[in-house]
Amino acid sequence: MMIDTIIGIIATLGTLFVLLAGVGILRMPDTYLRMAVTTKAATLGIGLILVAAAVYFNDLSTTTRVLAVIIFILLTAPVGAHLIGKASYFTGVKMWEKTLMDDLEGKYRKTGKNISSPRNMDHHKDEH
Repeated sequence: MMIDTIIGIIATLGTLFVLLAGVGILRMPDTYLRMAVTTKAATLGIGLILVAAAVYFNDLSTTTRVLAVIIFILLTAPVGAHLIGKASYFTGVKMWEKTLMDDLEGKYRKTGKNISSPRNMDHHKDEH
């Protein structure tokens, strides 16, 4: 009986985080905020739901698979979000008008299809 309560609590928390990720997609004003909130909330939510499944089945094979999936999600979700954000930034997707600062402003520039970082800008100045 106690284990069922623990499973219910963990699964409910996971579901709430996934719900918050869904609400974040609808409520956040720009791509960057949507991406940040959904990556964090959905990753935590899916992780909690998978932990609840591992506790429910109480089997080494299932637990091992759950841990592998959680590790995979923890490794890939932030990288995917970072790449989507970077691609959005460089293709000109606008930030929310109330955004206070652009941390990347002036640190990168586009020259054709190549993107130069600050440490390579001096090299590109010599070429032009």
